[in-house]
Amino acid sequence: MAMRIVASRPDPAILSLPWDTPLEEWPDDVVVPLPRGLSRHIVRIVRLRDRVYAVKETQDDIAFREYRMLRDLQRMGMPAVLPQGVVTGREDPNGDELPAALITQHLQFSLPYRSLFSRGATVADVPVLIDAIVVLLVRLHLAGFYWGDVSLSNVLFRRNAGEFAAYLVDAETGELHEAVSDRMRDYDISVGCENIFAELMDLSASGAVQQPIDGFEIVEHLRSRYEALWGELTDLEEFRVDEMWRIEQRVERLNDLGFDVDELDIVTDLGGDTIRIQPKVVDLGHHTREVQALTGMNVEDNQARRLLNDLASFTAALDLGREDKHLVASRWMTQIFEPIMAMIPPDATGKLEPAEIFHEILEHRWYLSEKAGRQVDLHETARDYIDTFLTARPDEAITGQE
Repeated sequence: MAMRIVASRPDPAILSLPWDTPLEEWPDDVVVPLPRGLSRHIVRIVRLRDRVYAVKETQDDIAFREYRMLRDLQRMGMPAVLPQGVVTGREDPNGDELPAALITQHLQFSLPYRSLFSRGATVADVPVLIDAIVVLLVRLHLAGFYWGDVSLSNVLFRRNAGEFAAYLVDAETGELHEAVSDRMRDYDISVGCENIFAELMDLSASGAVQQPIDGFEIVEHLRSRYEALWGELTDLEEFRVDEMWRIEQRVERLNDLGFDVDELDIVTDLGGDTIRIQPKVVDLGHHTREVQALTGMNVEDNQARRLLNDLASFTAALDLGREDKHLVASRWMTQIFEPIMAMIPPDATGKLEPAEIFHEILEHRWYLSEKAGRQVDLHETARDYIDTFLTARPDEAITGQE
């Protein structure tokens, strides 16, 4: 049987991998010792020149289905790992058939949930992780994606200004529909509650956390937060004609949550006395898109909020409110953000993403300023944070040069 590789962005180096060897036997010079989540399949993280990939063994039809599903999610701009290709027709030196392999790009600065707890996360962080999954699940449902296997194990987390952003890493059971029905949504939530409850109990039993986890409280948190966010994004709102300001208020509330509204369905009654509004198209990334437009940086939404807040403080401090905001942002980049990032030693650049480092420096300045009884200079804060905290952190990124 001839080996076949189907790839969206062909990387010739993929051919050099030991495809005639079972994945669990791949040598250390290929496999990267990176934290992996729990999986029903054999998964390995591999380095090919300057790129890092995740390789998962599975059945041919399942590999192709998941590959195409991840490509669809990528085109829709959903937070999921990026598919690289599928390898089929594998055989060992004796001619025995080996499983197919799905290849995805490694998501930089991402960690499975268990690794977060081995790197300092505590029981207090569990609701924050659940909030990240809720946002992910709501976004997927709004896009017509039925997951079918919601769990902590099927997600990778990236830090997001003291919180987390969740990315789907396993789309094996997923389905795309015109719209996800209420029944499908409820099933996804129920499955998520069952899986996450079991995962948290296992996490607690393993000794990975020092305090007990109230699994029942957490799954109730998941369900209630999902229903609240889904309602805010989709509920029909009715008001009188003299309350037109409520349209703008609804949009502002959604913007505060980080969502942009691309379309509103506005209906008036026959007498013109009552108006009903309902968001039709919403997408997370309101602050992210603003930061990208102003600075060119691609960051998570909460990180974007922190950057925008500091940019606003910079604008006010220098009385630049009447200047073009793009020119002000460029000045902020060259005078504030870039000089601080240049202070980071080369061997510490893999600790956290730049936007997350900047967020933590802002948090550290609040602590130092309160202790000193005065506003501490940001560059002075950055030096203290880098020397005291950043250099001691474990790396959360991996590159081809490591």
